[in-house]
Amino acid sequence: MTLAGVGALLLWDVSPGLFPGRAHDVLGAFPLAMIAFAYLVYQGARRPAPLEFVKAILLAAAFLFWAANQLWPDSQRATLFNDIAIALFVLDVFLVMIGWPSTSPDESFAETWGDPGDRRAGE
Repeated sequence: MTLAGVGALLLWDVSPGLFPGRAHDVLGAFPLAMIAFAYLVYQGARRPAPLEFVKAILLAAAFLFWAANQLWPDSQRATLFNDIAIALFVLDVFLVMIGWPSTSPDESFAETWGDPGDRRAGE
């Protein structure tokens, strides 16, 4: 559903006349909200350590605040939603950079478990 939402958003970019007015607000918010929920479901299925799940919640919240900014761009709080999203994304990357939580590596940054001398680590 999330990827279909991205496809609809890109279709709007090509042919905005195919959509009703202000559709872009919903089309922009939908995939951001869906990926937040999908990521939490994914993390829940992986059963990470509690601190890792807290970090996943922070990232999902960043996507949800970004979605709120997209959905309600004319709201008085749109700038606040955007700024909170930025702060949470920056915090998430900062936590990855300092290695928090230290309970497992972040595979997205090519870290692996195992002895550095073990050639099979990460296979």
